[in-house]
Amino acid sequence: MAAHSLKSFFILLKEAIAGKEIDLTQASIKKAIFLLAVPMILEMSMESIFALVDILYVSQVSTNAVATIGLTESVITLVYALAVGLSMAATAIVARRIGEKDAEGARRVTVQVIFLGVFVSSIVSVLGILFPKEILGLMGGEQDLIDEGYRYTQILFGGNFTIVLLFLINAVYRGAGNAAMAMWTLILSNAINIILDPIFIFGWGPVPEYGVTGAAIATTIGRGVAVLFQLYILFFGATRIKLGLKDLVVNIKVMFNLIRVSLGGIGQFIIGTSSWIFLMRIISEFGSEVLAGYTIAIRVMMFTMMPAWGLSNAAATLVGQNLGANQPDRAETSVWKTAKYNAFFMVAVSIIYLLFAKTIIGWFSVAPEVVKYGALSLQIVTVGYFLYAYGMTVTMAFNGAGDTKTPTIINFFCFWVFQLPFAYFTSLVLDWGPIGVFVAIALAESLIAIIAILWFKKGKWKLIKV
Repeated sequence: MAAHSLKSFFILLKEAIAGKEIDLTQASIKKAIFLLAVPMILEMSMESIFALVDILYVSQVSTNAVATIGLTESVITLVYALAVGLSMAATAIVARRIGEKDAEGARRVTVQVIFLGVFVSSIVSVLGILFPKEILGLMGGEQDLIDEGYRYTQILFGGNFTIVLLFLINAVYRGAGNAAMAMWTLILSNAINIILDPIFIFGWGPVPEYGVTGAAIATTIGRGVAVLFQLYILFFGATRIKLGLKDLVVNIKVMFNLIRVSLGGIGQFIIGTSSWIFLMRIISEFGSEVLAGYTIAIRVMMFTMMPAWGLSNAAATLVGQNLGANQPDRAETSVWKTAKYNAFFMVAVSIIYLLFAKTIIGWFSVAPEVVKYGALSLQIVTVGYFLYAYGMTVTMAFNGAGDTKTPTIINFFCFWVFQLPFAYFTSLVLDWGPIGVFVAIALAESLIAIIAILWFKKGKWKLIKV
């Protein structure tokens, strides 16, 4: 019996990784979650490995180099708000069209997403190329940090179209239920980045030593190749969504529907990331070593948070497709089952962080203050991981239904009304130092989860039309 179960598991695992396309509205819910979650978890893990590899190499350059990455990415995630909002809309609407068996409608959405992504990234590129020093200065970077790291900021912003399109096209794949294609795209991107990082950072062979700037060069090349691969598959691959030249037309109605649905996603991301930027600004008051420790801790947490987001993304796809197939009860059941699996994973992770935080941060830095505050960040923030597992799953379920407004309202109150004032007051006024920021993060994320669960149970998300 055990041997049969193990064989069945490996058959399913093979199907998930190979990207076997099935009707997610008819298969068993457990099977549907598994086939979506495995490649989505691997996809998100690839994203977190991408971040960890950069930090691992850059931490050998200097503390300022690590802090440069932290400051740059805290800003660039804010300008990606439009892309993130569009990706939420893309997943929700593509999933709904697939659930309705409307392949042509799914193709129209895909094309408009790509057009909008190119437009958004072009604006960001211009700003980043012209004002990299000003961006780092606004974030509290000291002059020596700016002098060392502004080229990193300039290149990452200038080539941001690779990150935006990679993100948006993968959102389309997830909405279509083809999560394996998104996974393989990031595997390709990561492999190139891992190979190129040390070459450009340390100057191997004929390549000059670029330091932290080399990390931006490697990232842009790796993701650029992955975008070309995505586009090739969209036009010439045998997938559920296949584009032709006739599809490459602007459709104002579809574009405005995407923008309408994305507004809530943009709002929730702006609220969340601007809160993160202000927290980074508060942390920078305590010096580059504390900032570096916090940056490393964030990267480590992302390594385990990404698989959890992968599971949550599975819930979003299942909600969208099942609502499209007029099966709202099945959509709700999918969310609760996914959330339960997510909670098991997050609790296991939190235990590891609580016990081995200093050892983990010590892999990236030997500076005592960096290790001390990086470990404290890990231990305090992950206390709320159990609730956060449910919160992120339910939030993604709202987005998958096209109800991006509800998470925006929840984020506004929990981040801006509660988290930021609490972090400022405890860290600077009460003189708790960085610990005040870490506690604020844990409490805010727990509060988001509680409110989201209560709101989700009301069931109004089942009535959203996209």
